[in-house]
Amino acid sequence: MNPEKLTSQVIQIAKNAGEIIRANIDNRNKLEIETKGLNDFVTHIDKACEALIVTELEKLIPGAGFIAEENTSVKIGKEYNWIVDPLDGTTNFIHGFFPCAVSIGLKQNDEIILGVVYEVGFDECFYAWKNGGAWLNGQIIETSKKTELKNALLATGFPYHEFAHIDKYMKLLSYLTQNTQGMRRLGSAATDMTYVACGRFDGFYEYDLKPYDVAAGIIIVKEAGGAICDFKGGNDYLFGKEIVCSNKSIFPEFKTVVRKFMVD
Repeated sequence: MNPEKLTSQVIQIAKNAGEIIRANIDNRNKLEIETKGLNDFVTHIDKACEALIVTELEKLIPGAGFIAEENTSVKIGKEYNWIVDPLDGTTNFIHGFFPCAVSIGLKQNDEIILGVVYEVGFDECFYAWKNGGAWLNGQIIETSKKTELKNALLATGFPYHEFAHIDKYMKLLSYLTQNTQGMRRLGSAATDMTYVACGRFDGFYEYDLKPYDVAAGIIIVKEAGGAICDFKGGNDYLFGKEIVCSNKSIFPEFKTVVRKFMVD
């Protein structure tokens, strides 16, 4: 397997799906919207994009399985599994708002080895493969150089249907709002993580996430020189529904603060 060539093929698939999103974002009054849960929506565009992505990815690695948000394929591979979010930021999309992103990660056994996030609004494609660096539209990227949390610009995702930890979350948000250079909420975890990778954000945290929200972003952040953990400071961030990521300089302080409010 040539990882750089494979990544290029995945980029094209992600961009093809992105074209469907771009072509329909101004037709939101015609969207077929279903409700999967409280504030959890899916449109026929999500489904169309996923069908395209799965069909094309099946051609790249015979026998690979899928963890896909809309369950277009539920086949599980013995070694390789694609992790697909066809439209990260569906609520944004429904309202005609960017960012909206296509996110595709490849897991080999227990490790993410390839990731592509195509953000449709700015036509920006972030990607990485294991030991290949992190890239944005053909240019190498790396995390920021901020050394203290007080000088950081952070991103988060607001809880939207899982409110069991809302009080802890709001106390953490209050602390960080008062002790950093600011907080941002874009509505797309995949985009948030790529912005950490290229230094636009210094860090990001969120809970109640799914593996397809973060899979591609994980390797992009790591290859850009960043660090990642769960709220306890451990490694259960792909399937553990929570994530903290940042540049390596602020990471010790950042993860300690998140743990203090969300765990301890």
